[in-house]
Amino acid sequence: MSKGDSFTESIGKKIKLARINSNLTQEQLAEKVGISARYVSQLERGLAFGSAHTIINICQTLNIDSNFLFSDLINLDNPTSINSLVDANFLKTYIKLNESNKQFVQIIVTQLLKLQDDTKTKNAS
Repeated sequence: MSKGDSFTESIGKKIKLARINSNLTQEQLAEKVGISARYVSQLERGLAFGSAHTIINICQTLNIDSNFLFSDLINLDNPTSINSLVDANFLKTYIKLNESNKQFVQIIVTQLLKLQDDTKTKNAS
């Protein structure tokens, strides 16, 4: 698989994840964006890549930032992607949280990092 293929698949997975989080079917998303359900399916499977206009409409319809879709393109030489950083099941669950609970998760993660750093410091002593 070439780098281009992996990026279209990554973007497709993110579109699908955001669509599911928005409780939309492929048909509903297609209708809102003005494309066919078949094309939505192709986008989600990484078989097609939408025009800038289509991607903008998808982002607006799904209420997602384009950075979410294109984060894997920022550094082509860096093998790290959102898929390798975050467990897909965790991401699916996290996206369903309301803003208050997302903030709570952020606080917990911040505290865990502090605890981890404190443990490293104690072990280094």
